This record gives sequence, C-alpha cells and structure tokens, in this order.
Amino acid sequence: MAKDMMPAFQLYQPASIEDALALLDRFGPDGWALAGGHDSFDWFKDRAKRPKAVVDLNGIDSLAGIRDWNGGVEIGALTTLTEIEQNALIRERFSLLADAAAKVASPQIRNVGTLGGNVSQDTRCWYYRYGLDCYRAGGVTCYANTPQGQNREHALFGADRCVAVSPSDTAPALVALDASMVIQSSQGERSVPAARFFIGPSTDITRMTVLEPGDILTSIRIPSDWAGANFYFEKVADRNTWDFALVNIAAALKVDAGVISDARIVCGAVEAVPRRLTAVEKVVRGAQKNAATADMAASIASKGAAPLNFNHFKMPLMENLVKRAIRDA
Repeated sequence: MAKDMMPAFQLYQPASIEDALALLDRFGPDGWALAGGHDSFDWFKDRAKRPKAVVDLNGIDSLAGIRDWNGGVEIGALTTLTEIEQNALIRERFSLLADAAAKVASPQIRNVGTLGGNVSQDTRCWYYRYGLDCYRAGGVTCYANTPQGQNREHALFGADRCVAVSPSDTAPALVALDASMVIQSSQGERSVPAARFFIGPSTDITRMTVLEPGDILTSIRIPSDWAGANFYFEKVADRNTWDFALVNIAAALKVDAGVISDARIVCGAVEAVPRRLTAVEKVVRGAQKNAATADMAASIASKGAAPLNFNHFKMPLMENLVKRAIRDA
C-alpha cells in the first residue's frame, strides 16, 4: 500500500458556522470537518479514510479565541494549544489546562493544533489506524488483545471488544475542571459535560466522542467552580516531545487550612475515555493534604484494572502519579 499520498477530495472553506453545517449536511458521511489537521491528514495519507469533501473550519473567526464567561472562560474550539498554554486568563484561573496543553506533542504541532481537534481526535491504536478490520473498524477481532498482540499502550479499564485508549492530553484536564462542550448542528445547539462528551466502546465502538456526522464542536466552557484551585498535571511518555501519553493525570484540589475539601482526579491513556478516579476523590475528601493521604489514595488508584499482556507497568505508574498529584498539587 502506498503511504503518504492522500486520495483526492473537494476542499471547502466556509466563512460561517451556518455554511459549514450546510456543507456537512449536504455531504453526510462523505464529508469531513477539518480543524488543525494533524489527526485528519494522518488518516488521509494512510488512505484509511477517504472523504469526498473536506470542510476546512479555519476561516470561521467565531470558532477561535478565549473570553471571560461568567467568571470562568469560554474557549473557541479552533483556539490553538499554544494560545491556551500562554494565555494569561487561563494561566491565572485554570493553569491545569495550560499545563496540559503545553505537554501536547511538539511546539510546532501546538502552534497549529487546536483544542477542539485535540479532544476530538481518534484513538492511535496502530492496528486500527493501519486499516485492519478490527472491531472498531467493523470487523470481529481486536488484534491488540490477542496472545501475540502488541498492547503496551492500551487500556487497563473499560475494554469492551476494543482495548484502545483516548490519546488526548487536554481531555483529562477538561473533565477535572467540569468543563462543558458546546456542539452545533443544523438542529441547533447543545451543551454536553466533558465527562459525557467522551464515550467508550460499550456505547459506540466506532467513535470516541458524542460527535455525530453533521456536528461541529464550537467551544469549550469552563465554569468558575475550580478557578484558582490547587492543580497538578503530569504526563509520562516514552519521549517528552511528540509522543502520546503512556499515562497522564490531571488533578484539581480545593484545600482549606491543610484539609482537602474537594477533589477532581482524572487519568488519561488508561481507558477509552478520561478515567475519573471517584474512589480516590472520596478517600481524600476531608483528609489532610500530606504524604499519608497521598499514599492511601495511591493504594486504590488502580483498583479494578484488567491489564493486558504488556501493560502491567501502567498500574504502578498510575498509582505513583496519583501519589504525586495529591502530594504536590
């Protein structure tokens, strides 16, 4: 198979959301919405996806920018990751998201890659991306979950036929911050909590988010609830630049006189969705923010994990990330 040569498609560059939605409705499953393009162009070059029409959203000014929103912030879906990393408003109120954005890929990719694209990208499982007929692609096999399957980067939790994981670094931060995702279609606008925006294979094995054909993610809204909290983000990858996470963690703690009054702790790259560690949150709520609490939280972080042949290391890694998040936030 020839790689790095995209099949032909018609390119459309609408200047308004209304025109973009009309185009996506017109082409249906043959249409493709394009943001930064990194995930899209990978698919096109591998010829695994062959849209007849690509709708480039970058000419729609209203889809970019960062603005105050009821004491929180609203971020246009086409806002670049570099803008998020460097924005003073986000760094002041929600540095967790800025820190997560700063860990995505490389500076060159962050200059073009968008927040909307980062949370909407498809899984990076190489069996699936290469075009094999796995469960996610409509077949009857998960090639990663076989005795010979290479599954070092795959799921510890929530597997249902498919063991692929969510690759986004910003997604766990948005779930931890109780963000909401604003989606438009020709039927109108809806807002979906970030925790429900991402879906696992038991809900729909063919996609990673609630986005359906004809939908456009227009903005992300972060309420003021967690503004100024104690934050911690860490990503562990084989290489610090470019690589996707083996495990990442986003934590938001509210601390009063040394006591944790509330917590949101979310891990990425261990499940098809960002995994909120509700049991850990329950344990630390009302406890002193100290090493003993961090150790106790870490001891239950990977409870319920079902490791595959080659990813057992993710369990102690996850536990250590939880310990550091509680201790150092």
